Amino acid sequence: MKIPLKYWLPGSFVFLIILGEIVLRFGLGLGNPPRVIPDEVMGYRFQENQNLRRFGNRLIYNQYSQRSEAITPQKDPDTLRIMMIGDSVLNGGNRKDQTETISERWEARIRENQPQVEVLNASANSWGIGNQLGYLNQYGLLNSDVVVLQIGTHDLVQPTSTDESLPDTTPPRFALQEAWFDYAWPRLRGKLFPLSSAPQTADSAAASQNPEKRQEQQFQANLEALDAIASTIHPQDTQLYVLYTPNRRDVQPNQNEPLYKAEFFQHLESKNIAVVDSHKAWSQLPPEIAENYFIDKVHLSVAGNDAIAKLLFQELCTPAKISACHN
Repeated sequence: MKIPLKYWLPGSFVFLIILGEIVLRFGLGLGNPPRVIPDEVMGYRFQENQNLRRFGNRLIYNQYSQRSEAITPQKDPDTLRIMMIGDSVLNGGNRKDQTETISERWEARIRENQPQVEVLNASANSWGIGNQLGYLNQYGLLNSDVVVLQIGTHDLVQPTSTDESLPDTTPPRFALQEAWFDYAWPRLRGKLFPLSSAPQTADSAAASQNPEKRQEQQFQANLEALDAIASTIHPQDTQLYVLYTPNRRDVQPNQNEPLYKAEFFQHLESKNIAVVDSHKAWSQLPPEIAENYFIDKVHLSVAGNDAIAKLLFQELCTPAKISACHN
């Protein structure tokens, strides 16, 4: 029996909608984003015990909201446990598989010499140094031998992110809904209205009148948070390092000295906190190599993550600053 056109057209439309929903949900993992929850101590964090697949990438969060496999609160005495704490650069987001993160790449290098090793990844988008302090206040060191703070150029004047700064974290009902509102429409809007901007509030207007003063105040507040982290870690006989990561403009197209970097490094030296400086290392590379280390203004490619992991191994394991790295 021939189906009338008036039924065929809407039926085809409904079929395409259902097909699109199935492909986006089960093929790309849309409709089920990693859940972020408010936290009074650290602002917000990823919900515990998530195991997701997004855009073909596996995302795992353990019982301590780390992008890592589940761990035991007390590690085996023969295990080297390194806790890395940072923002989206360390986390990797949807665009990195679990095996492609900085922490996993570094762990794989160490494992060649030290099979019993855990490199933990405590991170969330837009976390600042104050959020890192909050994480340690909430969970402690988890019996870690080493703590590495990933701090980038943008983090030097990054305020502590709070629950209020979170977008709506209610999971979308449909994968098509997420595809449109989170991916398609923002890109389309940027092309259609490239000069549009959000209305300026009274607070933002006041801040814009004296941005240098506001940045200086935030920088000093971040140094205080860093000192609080050091005060928490040093009495527990745990090694503390800083991993400094650049923004793209710091190395592309030419090497640039980031604002506040010199003052930040002077402060680290005064507190006897050693630093692994990927900005310095990448500034000595040919521009075409450093360019491949970024996917946008801040975030790193898989090649960039590999380069960071290699640098961490060279500077902390090869000279045996972390003695268990090379056992």
